[in-house]
Amino acid sequence: MTDTEIKNKGYNILIKEMGLTDAEKFISLVISEPGDYTKLRKNLFSDKSVSEMSFDAMNHRAKETDPQK
Repeated sequence: MTDTEIKNKGYNILIKEMGLTDAEKFISLVISEPGDYTKLRKNLFSDKSVSEMSFDAMNHRAKETDPQK
């Protein structure tokens, strides 16, 4: 996948999940904040394994598709 394709796919996912206004706000916040995203990401997710994050994401998705879960 090219950089442009990755960027477009990311935008589309953000817009689908957050709506256009919140996706634009998120992008603005990420772009305007100085710092190293890699370090930020490591700090944000340092207490969870990849398996735990995947499990959480699957549960979140299940709740979105079936609110009674």
